[in-house]
Amino acid sequence: MSSDAVKKRKPKVVRNEAGTPETKRSRAEGDQVTERSINPPSFFFSNNSDVRVYNEEVELEDRDPQQDYMLYKDTCADLAKLMAEIQELKSSGAKVGSVEIEERHRQCSVHFITLKKLNRLAHMRLKKGRDQTHEAKQRVDVLHLQLQNLLYEVMHLQKEISKCLEFKSQHEEIELVSEEEFFQEAPAEISRPHVTRDDNHQLTLARLDWELEQRKRLAEQYKMSLARKEKIQKAIEQKREYLSSLQPGLQNIMQASLPVQEYLSMPFEQMQKQAEVARHLPPPLYVLLVQAAAYGQACDKTLSVNISGDVDEAKALSRRPEDSQEDESDSDAEEEQQNTKRRRATVGVQLEDKRKAMLRRHPLSLCVDLKCKDGSVLHLFFYYLMNLNILTVKTKVSTATDLSGAVSAGSLLNSESLLNCLYASDHGKETPNPANRYQFDKVGITTFADYVSDLGHPYVWVQKLGGLQFSSDGAQSELRGSALSASHMEKTMKLLRGRLQARLALHKQFSSLEHSIIPVSSECQHLFPAKVVSGLTRWTMMSYQEFTELGFVQHVLKAGLVCETDLFFMAVVERGTARLLAAVVLNPRYPEVMPLFSLSLHWKGERSGRTEDNLRAMESEVNVFRAELQGPRPGLQLLTNQIQRLCVCLDVYLETESQVCDGSEGPREFPREKMCLRTARGPSRLKPFKYNHPQGFFSHR
Repeated sequence: MSSDAVKKRKPKVVRNEAGTPETKRSRAEGDQVTERSINPPSFFFSNNSDVRVYNEEVELEDRDPQQDYMLYKDTCADLAKLMAEIQELKSSGAKVGSVEIEERHRQCSVHFITLKKLNRLAHMRLKKGRDQTHEAKQRVDVLHLQLQNLLYEVMHLQKEISKCLEFKSQHEEIELVSEEEFFQEAPAEISRPHVTRDDNHQLTLARLDWELEQRKRLAEQYKMSLARKEKIQKAIEQKREYLSSLQPGLQNIMQASLPVQEYLSMPFEQMQKQAEVARHLPPPLYVLLVQAAAYGQACDKTLSVNISGDVDEAKALSRRPEDSQEDESDSDAEEEQQNTKRRRATVGVQLEDKRKAMLRRHPLSLCVDLKCKDGSVLHLFFYYLMNLNILTVKTKVSTATDLSGAVSAGSLLNSESLLNCLYASDHGKETPNPANRYQFDKVGITTFADYVSDLGHPYVWVQKLGGLQFSSDGAQSELRGSALSASHMEKTMKLLRGRLQARLALHKQFSSLEHSIIPVSSECQHLFPAKVVSGLTRWTMMSYQEFTELGFVQHVLKAGLVCETDLFFMAVVERGTARLLAAVVLNPRYPEVMPLFSLSLHWKGERSGRTEDNLRAMESEVNVFRAELQGPRPGLQLLTNQIQRLCVCLDVYLETESQVCDGSEGPREFPREKMCLRTARGPSRLKPFKYNHPQGFFSHR
């Protein structure tokens, strides 16, 4: 209830001394009842001296709440007592309107009036307490607001004090000369040693004055240098204009001299253009370009090196990052706008994009052409993978004649296997950079071999030609960059040319072998007798899986003499009813590594080198004695000489066998045509497989 409502309900009693006798009598009776329990009421006089006005608020200030409480308890007790007496009177037979009951009713009414007055006083005390509490809260709020204002002012003053304490003068950022140099170089009127040595403030001012004098002197020198620079620039501009006027004439002279350059094999203009493009090559390709060109000029005039690719993209890559920041920001903004219109890419698409970015090539590549005397050319295409920091190579062979005749020679000039094992154990399937393994794990690449067909082979010798060497290489060298490339260039180029010549020679030989012709050159005719009856009837190529399924080659597989990168062939040599199977393993490094033959003879049963000593001796004749079968260097006739030696050994084996296994008489199936000093020797009854030229007989080793 609001204070206004309470004020409206406050009774203002106006009483006078006059009254009827009944009123005076009832008032006297009431005073007798409450004489012991209630204080006299408080009155105040109005302007009219005859009227007294009753005010409970004035009375409230003089009353004690504890006494009112005790009065309340006593009144309640009296009221309960009167009620009990009325109840007893009624129960004893007194009538309702009797004097005793009416007297007690009046006393109860007086008590009720007292309770009402006490109730009003209690409400007035409650309102007064609330008003005092509200006033006290307002005073506290005012004090709290004043406290906050004071705290804010204190904080502001503390910040100002901190700024003043942290203030750094501008002279602290100036690098002044040391005090020793100052006293040595500064004149006495500036240094004033008698003052500055004892006063740090004066010393700082003096050093600043000396710094100002020095800077004025340097500013004068700077102005003089600028004037001299302008004069030099004007002279340079004049000379540049003169040189630019010569440019059209020089270009006409160069165009006119092009036929002369071609005739003299001195392509100056092409070399100049290539040198301009070479500036944008990555370091490994640039090292390879310089060293290959130097080797071609010094040792191999037929070697040529060319740069191919997108020059503009390479220029964009070689630009400095600060020059391309604005372009990148513009392109990024455009990409963001486009991406908002597209669907969100799946995780697989994002991973594939990361793989493509990691396997990205440099836009420029090198093409090295190695020419042979027969007109064939080996094209080597070198690429640089920027994020992997490795070089890869792809190959292509161009020949003067058509080489599509031999079926078994299909993989000899295959770009995927042509350069396998150019150096021992260098298959070019995995990256030689060990850091790439961790890069592959981030984008989910299990092996680099899955991308070799598209990116090229990362052979170790390719890295060395580009001046790259990694910790995974077997033999570490102290050479780096151009020195490392130069140390491997000559040997590698000779191996590449030798590999091409060997594969072309094998291609021609396979074409003859497929037609059952063993091509033996005139330089090697003395290695064999004039008449060889056994002949080659079939020459086919096998896969590695087919080779491993042959029973008579298992000992070769167990010995670890065969790799999946080797080439496998089956040769069939026949004479009469005898049929000799020869499984041939051709190493990629042929003729440096000798082909390996495993034999199985089908004649009166099946025999192999594991079951018969003479067949083992035939394998030894073919596989061991390289010096006798190599022929003229570089030994490109080695394979055909081995096959021819195999035919000769089969003739000796069949002609020196007994006439008939069961001992019955009859004509020999294989008449003896070879002259042998002894047909057999030793407990194992080995046959004479060694041919002696020029005597023309066979003997034991």
